[in-house]
Amino acid sequence: MDGTILVADDDRTIRTVLTQALTRAGCKVHATSSLVTLMRWVEEGKGDLVISDVIMPDGNGLDQLPKIAEQRPGLPVIVISAQNTIMTAIQATEADAYDYLPKPFDLPDLMKRASRALEVKRRAPVSARTETSEAGNDELPLVGRTPAMQELYRLIARVMNADLPVLVTGESGTGKSLIARAIHDLSDRRTLPFVVATATDLAQMEGPATLISRARNGTLLFEEVGDLNEEAQARIVRMLDSFTDNAPRIMATSQADLGRALDEGRLRQDLFYRLGGVTLTVPALRERVEDIPLLADHFFARAERDGLPVRRFAPEALDLVRAYSWPGNVRQLENTVRRLAITGGEDIIGRSEVELVLGNQPAIEPLTGGGDREKLSASIAKHLRRYFDLHGGQLPPPGLYQRILKEMEMPLIEIALDATGGNQAKCADLLGINRNTLRKKITDLDIRVTRRRKLM
Repeated sequence: MDGTILVADDDRTIRTVLTQALTRAGCKVHATSSLVTLMRWVEEGKGDLVISDVIMPDGNGLDQLPKIAEQRPGLPVIVISAQNTIMTAIQATEADAYDYLPKPFDLPDLMKRASRALEVKRRAPVSARTETSEAGNDELPLVGRTPAMQELYRLIARVMNADLPVLVTGESGTGKSLIARAIHDLSDRRTLPFVVATATDLAQMEGPATLISRARNGTLLFEEVGDLNEEAQARIVRMLDSFTDNAPRIMATSQADLGRALDEGRLRQDLFYRLGGVTLTVPALRERVEDIPLLADHFFARAERDGLPVRRFAPEALDLVRAYSWPGNVRQLENTVRRLAITGGEDIIGRSEVELVLGNQPAIEPLTGGGDREKLSASIAKHLRRYFDLHGGQLPPPGLYQRILKEMEMPLIEIALDATGGNQAKCADLLGINRNTLRKKITDLDIRVTRRRKLM
């Protein structure tokens, strides 16, 4: 490498490591813990590349990017940050950073990116989205502070510039396609097309060739690959086998268990291994309930921008929202918040209003298997049909109704008690029954109650 690099980071260890590594590589290095000093160097015309932290004692490194671009058009900036959120990566991209790396970063990787930045001209600013982008108000937000979402952010940052295929899995409504779009928008290919393959594209003989032509060396996304028929799968395999060096990056999404689909012969083995370079799993909303208040605020703010009344959850109403299973995930939460914003009168949403809205929605997570989803009632119906079939055309013993109710009630009450930490008052409230009724059922069903700290 050859050039002068300006390093700005308030961590002395990082400044020392970067200075030594870049100097050994043949570069001159100016290192500082101050953004004021960094900007003075930039204004004086020093440096061929900037490597800057985000959170500094005297300001935010991202805020300086437009000023650097104004003072020194063409000067590339690599942003490094311990603020490992998808928003940091997006802000760095929108501010036209040359590259973004989350801390802790891999030093050889950073050196490689620095070398590339010195060799090529700074990219032109990203302007309008490509024709295939559908980014708008209907997108699900990448919002969340829970460990599950933080890990997802870190994975996105690691794979966004890799050439490996990416498979995004997760339940319906978690935002799988949005994750794929975000990876494209944050990657080196962000100025190139992002194309979503439709069923019509894959049904036509010339469809694969048309897709390759449209995507060029951008990104090509196959949604819900577990639901594609055998002919479509075969065409994708043939398409992937025909790729050259300038082929588009491949991404896919699936809410189905592709491993099970493979075992059952519903998914081609060669397609499975071609798509599974890196797998990102988007957590269900019930696995990150601490993000629900943040998401709700986001959706209320979006509703306000659309001209709807300003509304917020009362604490007891928010507790009920957090305890709900959300089988439709973030999309269902968004629809619920919007409905409450439209139909309510008072600024504060109470518990009774939430109960009314959620009472008209599925309260139990759908069972999943393969690519299918079925309601609890359908699962019970299958169980009962098997039960009758086992009696070889004869009727089961009398008292069936009570036996079935007992089979249903026992796990329901046990799980509800577990969710409320053994608090019978909260459990009765959750189930919507009288506390005395709950106590009687606990006794009749011989259910053991253990008090502990509430989990939900």
